[in-house]
Amino acid sequence: MNISSARQYFYQEIQQPDECINLARAALYIAQEEYPDLDPEEYINSLDTMATELEERLPAERYPLRIIQAINKYLYSDLGFAGNKQEYYDPRNSYLNDVIDRRVGIPITLALIYLELARRIDFAMVGIGMPGHFLIRPDISDIEIFVDTFNKGEILFPQDCQEKLTQIYQHPVTLQPEFLAAVTNKQILARILTNLKYIYLNKQELEKALAAVERILLLFPGFALEVRDRGLLCYQLGRFSQAANDLETYLVKTPEAQDAYMIRRLLTQLGRG
Repeated sequence: MNISSARQYFYQEIQQPDECINLARAALYIAQEEYPDLDPEEYINSLDTMATELEERLPAERYPLRIIQAINKYLYSDLGFAGNKQEYYDPRNSYLNDVIDRRVGIPITLALIYLELARRIDFAMVGIGMPGHFLIRPDISDIEIFVDTFNKGEILFPQDCQEKLTQIYQHPVTLQPEFLAAVTNKQILARILTNLKYIYLNKQELEKALAAVERILLLFPGFALEVRDRGLLCYQLGRFSQAANDLETYLVKTPEAQDAYMIRRLLTQLGRG
């Protein structure tokens, strides 16, 4: 499997209506660019097996809290999954195959596994893109409980989410309704890729950061900030024609951006000012 094939499979998967996107497959296609020999079917089968074992452990009376408790016991006690608090920014935490193999991950990838298991046992759950800490919740309108997959499936109520935000940002943060809104499958994949983007930027692995940005733009082609970042990365990598095209597009989309002056100066250096 080469990178272009993995990218093509990812692109094909995300062309479907959002609710039809197979999150696990799409996440494994993301991982395939890092691990060309990865066989997605092996990990899909692992998730299927886990769901079968989980089904056998479900309570007779399938109330939401009891189902969550059963998933938590299976995933965290029986299988030993855990949040990777010691090496949070290890890129392996963002690759689904690594998370399944190593049994550690970050909120978004542990949530993806939880969502995939819940889907397989017909217990609908959705992702919640709270700033700084991804959560999930049952897709039941009158139940306002959230599950923190990073902390062994801890059950949270809105007030707990407020406190968690304050802990994350080290100062009081007002909980806005949109913080607890459900996100789409594409937004979940973009969050995984955004994590990888910043991890690789911090490690100065610019090719890998660029690969993450390129796939974010496959998900959301018009996202101006990602177009800008693709341009800046191409500039650093010496791909000046692509850099100039992206930076010009960024200015057309956001002519009043705070960094517009800096971008124009860069375009002048590229002979496009």
